[in-house]
Amino acid sequence: MSYQTSFDLAPAAPPSLSTSRDAVLLDFDGTLVELVDRPDSIIVDPHLAALLQALAVRFAGRVALVSGRSVAQLEQFFGAALGGIALVGSHGAEVAAGGHRLAPARPPALEGAEQAIRQAFAGEEGVVVEVKTLGVAIHWRLAPHAEERALALAHDLAAASGLAVQPGKMMIELRTGGHDKGSGIAMLMAQAPFSGSVPVFVGDDLTDEPGFEAVRALGGHGILVGAERPTAALYRLNDVAAVRGWLEQAA
Repeated sequence: MSYQTSFDLAPAAPPSLSTSRDAVLLDFDGTLVELVDRPDSIIVDPHLAALLQALAVRFAGRVALVSGRSVAQLEQFFGAALGGIALVGSHGAEVAAGGHRLAPARPPALEGAEQAIRQAFAGEEGVVVEVKTLGVAIHWRLAPHAEERALALAHDLAAASGLAVQPGKMMIELRTGGHDKGSGIAMLMAQAPFSGSVPVFVGDDLTDEPGFEAVRALGGHGILVGAERPTAALYRLNDVAAVRGWLEQAA
């Protein structure tokens, strides 16, 4: 989905959130928690869980996690702390909000792609294969030498299977196509209690750009986390600690 917004640097710190007006949409990895070498080693600390719960109360349920992770992965990380928080998972393919879930079936092509990836990197130390509900990702943070082969394999598999290629930070993912974080946000914002509010989306990666574009089209704005770069976000925060500090002001 394309929203046709311009890309420029996002130098300014974001304004304070409005508890009566805004909806708070948050990426997970690299935004609420630091990036780690192995994607399954994330630990959600009690302070983050409490912060999200406080925000859900203050914003009357207008808080969502918008992630490339699957809904099942997010639920595993957070457990009961996700009560009252909506989820947009698998790069917009899954939406869980208000007791309703949208979750397409896992296509057989992903099973074949996973098998091919595991075979290609069998026994190679440092390469991590992450299996998601609607995707499979190759991480080379611990094995930088594997980047070129991982990229080539992912593109070859995508060409043969019709799966979409999703690049990220020191990783590449094959996933179902026809959706992104922007389309997931648009679907979420059409539902209560989000409809009629102003969406504010915070994210750090290239995968978040469709989300930044979507919230701009809906009258809101995006906030980039990390170093300045061309982006559809209007504002920027330096790092995970800055994101948490900014959110705490509204909790």
